[in-house]
Amino acid sequence: MRPEAILKLLNSVRLQSLYPDEIIIVDGSDDDKTKHILAEQEFENLQYIKVDASERGLTKQRNLGIKNVRSASDIICFLDDDIVLKHNYFEELIATYESKPKALAVGGYILNDTKWAHRKGNDKKKKFYYDGWMRKEPMRFKVRRFFGLLPDTSPGFLPTFAHGRSVGFLPPSGKIYEVEQLMGGVSSYKKEIFRTMSFSSYFQGYGLYEDADFTIRLAKIGSLYVNTNAQLYHYHHEAGRPNKYNYGKMVIRNGWYVWRTKYPKPTFTARVKWNCCAILLLIIRLTNVFTFKQKKAAFTESLGRLSGLFSLIFNKPNLR
Repeated sequence: MRPEAILKLLNSVRLQSLYPDEIIIVDGSDDDKTKHILAEQEFENLQYIKVDASERGLTKQRNLGIKNVRSASDIICFLDDDIVLKHNYFEELIATYESKPKALAVGGYILNDTKWAHRKGNDKKKKFYYDGWMRKEPMRFKVRRFFGLLPDTSPGFLPTFAHGRSVGFLPPSGKIYEVEQLMGGVSSYKKEIFRTMSFSSYFQGYGLYEDADFTIRLAKIGSLYVNTNAQLYHYHHEAGRPNKYNYGKMVIRNGWYVWRTKYPKPTFTARVKWNCCAILLLIIRLTNVFTFKQKKAAFTESLGRLSGLFSLIFNKPNLR
């Protein structure tokens, strides 16, 4: 449901220093606008697949795309449709597999989500510092610091009580960092891993955190990296997203699922901290009703989070 966005993405692919051998678009739109806009263009090596309601959903469409990759390909890259690539994105990505021959997956780096600067001072109450760089510390982490609930792992690794720092907390240093989580919309994988693995069918529809689930399972058998030189822009297109109530519910339930996938038998302390973080983040989101312009969205998402928490008491997700 984002025809204009995907056209911008494909135009950035057209300008790549290393052009892909194959481009597969799996379109889950309930209209034909994307089909029509692509028919008016010409992109080399493009394969278009339209799916009906029974095959619609992020994980289903990814698994279908994987099945249609030609046999000669070695690396499969995934991109969200609201992405725009820098001209050397694929070149940098593929070079990572050459410099890290044991890598099973490599993620790209989003440039426009966060402003970073070289480290100055040591104000940990207001700034987050990592590898000689600093960025503004989000309010949720400031509050978590006060309650002793900061993550006990580096960015890109899931803490013992979940609620960690994503790869977005890695700086634009030009380095390659080892991680266990990748952002699905800017990721790539060796095709061979899909002989035994697939994206989980638990994550239906929008599939929030499906990327964390998949990469955490993958990290148990091999190495994953983020190359901060494989750069792109993410413009967070609003079309096609779930309503805020369902999103809030997914934040809790899918977050719990991913946590227990990594830590099937967490300690009592980890259980307490997970719940404390979930409640604290719910309260912070609820305060956005008074501090954000989108008051209805903040309130509706908060209700979804609350519903998700109560649902875990009586109906926990089935771990597979």
